[in-house]
Formats: sequence, C-alpha cells, structure tokens
Amino acid sequence: MISLFKNSRRTFIKNSSAALIASLAIPEIVSSAFAVAKPKKITIQDGDVILFQGDSITDWGRSRTQTDANVSAGLGTGYPIFAAGEILNKNFEKNLQIFNRGVSGDKVFQLADRWDKDCLDIKPNILSILIGVNDFWAIAKHGYTGTIDTYRNDYVKLIDRTKKALPNVKLIIGEPFAVIGVKEVDLKWYPKFNEYRQVAREVAEKNDITFIPYQTIFDEAVKKAPGSYWTIDGVHPTIAGASLMAHAWLETVKS
Repeated sequence: MISLFKNSRRTFIKNSSAALIASLAIPEIVSSAFAVAKPKKITIQDGDVILFQGDSITDWGRSRTQTDANVSAGLGTGYPIFAAGEILNKNFEKNLQIFNRGVSGDKVFQLADRWDKDCLDIKPNILSILIGVNDFWAIAKHGYTGTIDTYRNDYVKLIDRTKKALPNVKLIIGEPFAVIGVKEVDLKWYPKFNEYRQVAREVAEKNDITFIPYQTIFDEAVKKAPGSYWTIDGVHPTIAGASLMAHAWLETVKS
C-alpha cells in the first residue's frame, strides 16, 4: 500500500510538473509564433457579437439545443469557451454576445450550406473561421472527391458572400493544422496538407483578414511537450491544446 501510494504520488507530481511547465510556456509559444507575422488586431467594441465557426475542433461537444449567447454548453469544451471566458472577464461592461456554431466533420461547402442560419442571421461583428482539415482528411478517410482547388474556390466564395452580406464584419481566419506522429497524422499527410494551410493564409492575406498561424503555434508547442500532450489524435486538441489555441486567438483582439 505504501509503495502504491509512493508510485501514485510520484506519477501525480510528474504529471503536475509537466502541466505546470507547459502552462507557463504557453505565452512564450504564442509570442514566438507571432514574432514574424504579427496579426492585425481587432478591437472589441460595446455590444459586439462574436461568432466562432468551423468543424469539430471548434464544435468540440457544444450543445445543439443551447443556442443563446454566452452559455457554456453552447460554447462547447474547446478553444471557443477558453477564449470566451477571458473575453467576458475582461469586458464585463460591454454587453458582448459570444456564439459557437462549429459542426463536426464540416468542409467549406458544408459551412456554405448552413451559412445563412448559422452565420449571417446571427449578424456577427467579429467572425472567426477555422476550416480545412476535413477538406483534406476526408479524401483519404471517407472518399471525399474534393481537391485543393475545390477548397480554395469554396473558401473564396464563402468570404465574398460574407463580406457582401456583412460589409462591416471583422474576420479572423485560423490556419488548419496537424501534429505529425500523433495517431491519425503521419507522413502520408505531407506535403499535400501544406497546400491547405497555404490556401487559408492566401485567402486571409488577399482579403486583409487577421490570420492565426496555428501550425506554427503547435510546431513551437511540441518543443516544450510531446504532441500527444497538445492533441488527442494529431488534429483535435487536448485541454492544453485548446487553451493554447485560445491564447493565440486572444492575441488577435484588443479589449
């Protein structure tokens, strides 16, 4: 019993130490990733409506029945709720409304199919989009027949449509990312997956949209702790990974 206690205590201390080191490293990781290409910052204003959109990385278990703003179940358990908590704490006087409408498995054309209800009707002032990993992953995993040109054309059309309907919307585009060597992500992803990352960056640059270099951020993170510390399967974030993403997202806004 004493031996078991010692082993459990040793494991707890080891895990706690790793978590502490990683948490302390998060600001350093984010600042390092943004050092070269500093994001254009968006100012949060009174009464802003903030919408997170994307696939399962954004969805991350959100309730479909809790659709009101600032409801924890409706925000899910991923980076949107980490970011939302920080934003709401710092801007309690601004009457902000924060929504999550990510849907697991979505590709760009599926965002477009539900865009009126899940974006335009919400009328966000700040719109954050993270999409692209399924546009690549589903080709090998589910027999999806889309190409990199499909992804590019669909993304451009979606942004054009959004800007036309919401001319004053402030946009944020997150870079699709993957952590190699963690379960689903192996060498077969490359170099093709890099094209999807580049398209997201190009769409952001051509439209003067704030861009979050998530791949660079996770590349920096694995220098501090193993990829499995930050992601479950190379794509979906752990709690630490979601916190890392939220910190990066918060670097793009000014309260």
